[in-house]
Amino acid sequence: MKILITTECYSPVINGVVTSVVNLHQELNNLGHDVRILTLSGKLRSVENDGVTYIGSLGIDKIYPGARVALTTENIYLKSLMEWKPDVIHSQSEFSTFQMARHIAKKLHIPIVHTYHTIYEDYTHYFSPNKKWGKAMAARFTKSILKNTECVIVPTDKVRCLLEGYGVNQQLHVVPTGVNLGLYVKEIESTEKEKLRDMIGIPNNNKVLISVGRLAKEKNLEEILRFLSILRTSNITLLIVGDGPHRSFLEKFVSELGLSEKVIFTGMVLPEELSAYYQLGDVFVSASNSETQGLTYLEALANGIPALCRKDPCLEKVIVDGVNGWQFSSYEEFVKGLETLLENRDFISQNARLDIISNYSSAAFVKKVEKIYRNAIQQYKGKEKELLPSR
Repeated sequence: MKILITTECYSPVINGVVTSVVNLHQELNNLGHDVRILTLSGKLRSVENDGVTYIGSLGIDKIYPGARVALTTENIYLKSLMEWKPDVIHSQSEFSTFQMARHIAKKLHIPIVHTYHTIYEDYTHYFSPNKKWGKAMAARFTKSILKNTECVIVPTDKVRCLLEGYGVNQQLHVVPTGVNLGLYVKEIESTEKEKLRDMIGIPNNNKVLISVGRLAKEKNLEEILRFLSILRTSNITLLIVGDGPHRSFLEKFVSELGLSEKVIFTGMVLPEELSAYYQLGDVFVSASNSETQGLTYLEALANGIPALCRKDPCLEKVIVDGVNGWQFSSYEEFVKGLETLLENRDFISQNARLDIISNYSSAAFVKKVEKIYRNAIQQYKGKEKELLPSR
């Protein structure tokens, strides 16, 4: 098949959606499909490079940090993609590149399969002063976009229920995003770990809590920091891997809580280096409730790091208390979970790794997506025939 993937962001940007798209691209190529990417450029100028088309765009940071918008769907690069004649479009975002996907799909009479990555009602603080209004806006916006698709892929039942509550009528496929085990899971030698600990400045005898991801308000890292500030255990370091618009606030918050000796910000880390950082951790921690799935949870588990996370429907059947991690709803549950995971770390670490390798590989994920593409193409062609005038 010829498959066009559209996404607002792509490499070299690093975030959960980009990671998902990069994995999908690679696995589709491995199956022999012809895949191209359509995304936004970080500049006004459009360019095509090695099968990736970057469309010129403007920054709109006032709406959301790092957001960009393209001003037209009439572009010689889009024309070139249409001349290539893809069989299906797999859109990964609801904004500029979705409008491009819709334009191409209409011209070529092909279906759009869409993956819904972001729960916008958790991001209302960026665009609405009133959370109730923001939630209603997010619901209307989502429904208006998804009605233009043949079907929608969602990573969890949490997202399926959300979209059904919005009144989305498209066929919904629950397919958890897979982890690229070859890239994100590499066993690191103990000597390499010690060198990395020394370079970062982690005290020798400290246990390491690790958080990986974009530093944004909706990730709720403040809760982990507050818990750490009252935790009685002294020999703990919190390693925060990643960067984002909320970093300066978090650094100030760490100082105010008197945690400067316990918290280390590493900044952005290259994907191929992430395994080493994960494996420095004794426990992965997150207090986010804004995840549709949370690839970093799966990456941590795949590296044998138990996950201690705020309870969320997206983690149902993914993180099981005392088996591969722990879910908490309060400080007391956080402490109980941390003690349990540290005391039984070897057993839980083995469970964590085996479960992800068995159930969440990117190779298994892409085979399910491939089947959805074929069904979408067939269904779309059936609808097209029904619309033809009878003789």
